Amino acid sequence: QVQLVESGGGLVQAGGSLRLSCAASGRAFSNYAMGWFRQAPGKERELVATISGTGGSTYYANSAKGRFTISRDNVKNTISLQMNSLQPEDTAVYYCAAKFTSTRIVVITTSAYNYWGQGTQVTVSS
Repeated sequence: QVQLVESGGGLVQAGGSLRLSCAASGRAFSNYAMGWFRQAPGKERELVATISGTGGSTYYANSAKGRFTISRDNVKNTISLQMNSLQPEDTAVYYCAAKFTSTRIVVITTSAYNYWGQGTQVTVSS
């Protein structure tokens, strides 16, 4: 069982930056692939970025490439999402999620994730 708590959301102007964090409780954190997802009003939840258990592999949605960076600290049991050059279309509730799996693979299928945080709101004003 893994419990996830996100933090770091807020209101930022277009072009600004935010750093989201997700703290995980439970054991063997490095055995979990982790991901950041987002859901805007009226839209489906979508993948933003994922990272393997060891942190050696990452995957980004096209919308995140070059602007967002996912990272993890397996000592502190946390993952982060550094978001730069934010745009109004990045406005959404951001969720972190965990999937128990091999330590070296990323998981890009939303439905494969077993555990979800409660989400944190990110609002980007124009």
